[in-house]
Parts: sequence; C-alpha cells; structure tokens
Amino acid sequence: LGPKFAESPNATMEDIYRDLDNKTPCIFVLSSGADPTGMLLRFAKKFGYGDRLNIVSLGQGQGPYAKQLIDNGTKSGDWVVLQNCMLAKSWMPELDKIIFELQERAMKDDGGVHKDFRLYLTSAPASYFPVSILQNGVKMTNEPPKGTKANLLRSFANLIKEEDYEGVAAKSIPWKKLLVGLLFFHSNVQERRKFGPLGWNIRYAFDESDLETSIAVLRRFLVEQDAIPWDALNYVTGHINYGGRVTDDWDRRSLMSILSIYMVPDILQDDYKFSKSGIYHAPPAGASFSGVISYFETLPLADDPEVFGMHENANVTFNTNESLALMATMLSLQPRSGGGGSGKTSDDVVTELATAFEADCPQQLNEDDAGPTTFVIQSNGLLTSLAICLSQEMVKFNRLVRKMLSSLKDLKKAIRGMIVMSSDLDSMYTAFLNNQLPSIWEQVSFASLKSLGSWVADLIFRVKFMRAWLLKGQPAAFPLPVFFFPQGFMTASLQTFARKHMEAIDGLSFEFEILTSPPEEIVESPEDGVIVFGLYLEGARFDQSIQRIVESRPGKMYDLLPAIHFKPANNHKQAPNTYACPVYKTAVRKGVLSTTGMSTNYVVPIELPIHEDETEQKWILAGVAALCNLTD
Repeated sequence: LGPKFAESPNATMEDIYRDLDNKTPCIFVLSSGADPTGMLLRFAKKFGYGDRLNIVSLGQGQGPYAKQLIDNGTKSGDWVVLQNCMLAKSWMPELDKIIFELQERAMKDDGGVHKDFRLYLTSAPASYFPVSILQNGVKMTNEPPKGTKANLLRSFANLIKEEDYEGVAAKSIPWKKLLVGLLFFHSNVQERRKFGPLGWNIRYAFDESDLETSIAVLRRFLVEQDAIPWDALNYVTGHINYGGRVTDDWDRRSLMSILSIYMVPDILQDDYKFSKSGIYHAPPAGASFSGVISYFETLPLADDPEVFGMHENANVTFNTNESLALMATMLSLQPRSGGGGSGKTSDDVVTELATAFEADCPQQLNEDDAGPTTFVIQSNGLLTSLAICLSQEMVKFNRLVRKMLSSLKDLKKAIRGMIVMSSDLDSMYTAFLNNQLPSIWEQVSFASLKSLGSWVADLIFRVKFMRAWLLKGQPAAFPLPVFFFPQGFMTASLQTFARKHMEAIDGLSFEFEILTSPPEEIVESPEDGVIVFGLYLEGARFDQSIQRIVESRPGKMYDLLPAIHFKPANNHKQAPNTYACPVYKTAVRKGVLSTTGMSTNYVVPIELPIHEDETEQKWILAGVAALCNLTD
C-alpha cells in the first residue's frame, strides 16, 4: 500500500488550532511515553501566548481554582489548560456544566466570551469523563511513534529548529553529534519497551520532556565548559533526567549501558557506529539541518533487534507476547455456553476438572513424618537455618493445599445449587473454563505464570521434593524453582556458613562455580554453600564445552543452566570476565518493591563467565536473565 499507510503522520498544534474556537475545547488523550504539555507550551510561545497560558493540574481542591481561571480567561482572552482531568472524578460533572454554559454564552453576541479564549484539557482514558465534552470537543492523542525512524523524525521536528541546530558555533561538531546521539538514546529507551521484560523489567513512561531537558543540559554544558564534561553529561542525563523514573536497579544498569553507546568521546569520530549493522550513526561533520532529516528518512521502517543490542529471538518474544495478549482478550469475551448440541455443558467441564484436581491434590506436609536427620537440634539449641527454611516452606504449601481442597468442594456444591455461588467461586468457575489459575488460589500460591494444568503439575512436583526432604533429610542439590520464597533459602545458606565459621552475615555474598556433573549424579553436599539447579537462561545460552555464555540459537527462547555451586564468601567482589546475571522467579521479572528495596520477583545475581574479548555491556543490552519458572 506504500508509506502513506505505514508511516503515521505528525499532527501539529497548527493543524489542531484551526478547528478550535472559544466554545470548542481541545482534549488531549494521554498515553504512556507522550506528553502534550511541552508541545502546547512551544505553540503558545510561538503564537504570542507564552505569558497568557494558565495551567492547573487537577486534583483534590483544585476545582474552584480551575473554574476561576476559566472565568478570567473568557473575559481576558487568555488560554487555560486543565491537566490530568482523570484525577478529579468528583469534579467532572461540574466541568461538564461549566463547558455547557460556556458554549451557551459563546453562541450569543453579548455572551461575554472573548473570541481569543481557548480551553485545553488533558486526561487519560476514563469511563467517568463527560461524554458531552468529548462529543463537542476536538480530540487529539499524542501517542509515541512506533519505530526508531518515526521516533527520530518526530523528536527532531518537535524539539529542534534550524537556528537551534546551528546555534552552538564554538562547538559545532560535538553539539550536532551529541544532539543526534541523544535522539537515538531517547528512541532506544522508548522502543525497548515493546520487548517486555527483555527490554525493561518495568514499563517506564519516558517521554519528550526527558529528551527536551537533556538537550537543554547538553547545550548548557557545551556552552559553559571549555572541555566536554563526559562524566557530568552521563550522570545528569542517565541518573537524573531519565533515571529519575527508574525504580529497578537492574533497569538502571541497562539505562546507563544504553547511554554509554551514545554519550562517549568516540561519537565525535565520523566512523563511529551505534550498532553492528553500521546503519545507525551520528551525522558526519558539517552535516546540515536538512541533511540530518534526509538521513533519518533513509532508515528502515522496521527495527532489527540488533539496534537495541538484542538477539533476533527478541522479535519472537515480542510477537508471542502480542499474540498472548490478543488471545487473553478473546478469552475474556468468550460466552460461557454455546448453542445446541450434545456436548458437555460448562458445568460438566468444571465439575470434571474440580474432581480431577481434588484427586491429584497432594497431601499436606506433616512435621511428625520428619526423618531422623531432618530437624536436628544443634549444640546451641537451635535448628539449622535450612531446616527452618523447610518448615517455613511447609507452612506455605499446607496453606495452599487447604485452600485448594476447600474451594474445590465449595465449587462443586455451588454448581449443584447446594450453596451460593460467591464472586470468588464465580471467578474460579471462569478460570477453569479458560485453563487459568483462579485468583482465590493465586493469592496463596507461589509466583507462577503457568496455565492451570501446568500449575497443578508444578505444585505436585514441588510438594514431592519437599516431602522427600522432610522424610530423608537434606538433599545434596536443590532445585531453586521449588521454593515459595527462594530469597529465604539463599539467606539460610549464608546464615549456615556464618554460624559455622563465626562470620558476620552482613559481609557475606556468593561466589559461583558452574558444575559439569548433571544434577542427578550429585550425591554429596558441598562442605560450604549449596548446589542449585533448575534455572533457565533467557536471552542467551550456556555452552558447557567452553564454560561460557554465548548467543542463543534461533528460535530457542530458553536454555537450561547446569548445576551451580553457591559458595558463601566474605567481601566478595565480582570476578573479571563475568556477567552479573539477575535471577527472577518468573518471566515477567517485575514485582513489588519490598522492604529491602528489591523487587519481590528478584532472587539473587549469579556470575556467569563470558569471553575475555567481550564486555558485560553486550549481555546487559541483550536483557539476559535467569528464570526459576517458565511460562507455558
């Protein structure tokens, strides 16, 4: 169909303004990664309204002030911007009334509404936003462009004028090259979001205001400093302007690694490229304003993952996630029962599943069944730390098993009409039909993204391991995915070492040794530390023949890591030629910030050996992480 249908056009405020008048508001529909305020401020300044643009962010108690601004604006002809209307739910009926009266007055010749008055509203989609305002206003959504090419062209058009581009004559080459480097950096951090957890653990709302501030800081540093302050540029841009939004330490590491591609002295050389393909680079010395735009227009429409430092499998992950989201939406719209026919009814299907799960549900773990070597009292009168860890895990598994059995019985009774179908049981009924984990189980479950059938099989495996530990004593090697709280297991192993060697636990961390023996052949526990297996590597694979991480095979998303010996060590520093690989419970990677400042999904970093001629940055950009549980 051609580029007309593939490339989204850039809507400007000039286009929107033609459709506005003193009775027609403009509604900006907010989306993640795009902020219309900067665009509006620039337009107002250009139009001569820079000092006559009155902005108020709605929230508690701001309604009367907003109403006063509108009243003043209708008399003086000033412009009024009401930001974040979705935060003032209770005031929306009042806003609807104000705009209705405004339109009634504006229709009259002596209505007292100045012809130059304009009203702008910004709001995220909200069900309670007045429909009449939407019907009578001009709507505009300022979504971030998709693709590096579109992102660069839009940012350059919105933020850079020709006089700005040529405006730092004393340091023309550094200014132009670093300016384009910032545009590429902004595009990179925004576009990485489409890869989900491979790009960022948390989806951050980086927007144009971050880039605008960074450009202003760059210009000021170049104008005011004789030498280019590289460290200050990196710190202010990475840790403050963009990093101010970042709450995850591993995301911050990724952010600074991305910035180190663009904010480096090498960018001043004409032969410096931003990626292996050589397509992406800063303009050569002396490139004109129009020349930069022409270069941006030659870039490919579809981004290859290599521009982000990722493997080609990242596209597979992106497309898979898009498909899963579509399927989840379709399932949510699926009716519970179809037309005629002699097949099973929904009630029959759910009852059969409930009966099967009830039969498969494992027995509770009982401390009275413990073997003679499981809960041994030490000379200090305490149980070993790992034994305490086992007892805590048993409590969690027993609570889950009890909840499963009681809810399965209640569900079958509700289907037969013996008890009321509560909201929890109703959502459980729907989850069974969709092969999803019921929320009533999820509340007391271990972290998992598996479908219902796989989750039950996983539960049986976990309880089986815990029962073997309970009956036979501590195993020689531990599958890390079986634990509800693997962080507690890690702490218990450090505590065991600290008590044995009389070390302060605060100074302890792990050293890592990748073992060549398969887990089933490990029959003896190590002298210190624990042997762990069952982790999957995402974004790369581990080559046992050379004992190094290497690039993934095409189409293979995950690779099983060999057994790893976690050895406690005092004041341990990361070994050279290793990649600090974060371990997460599930593939979604993000979690809730706990009291330790870490995500609840994050477990521990493991150091994996890399080739001597490679930098850790390569694997950081690829989003390499180890996972306890896969998604199916």
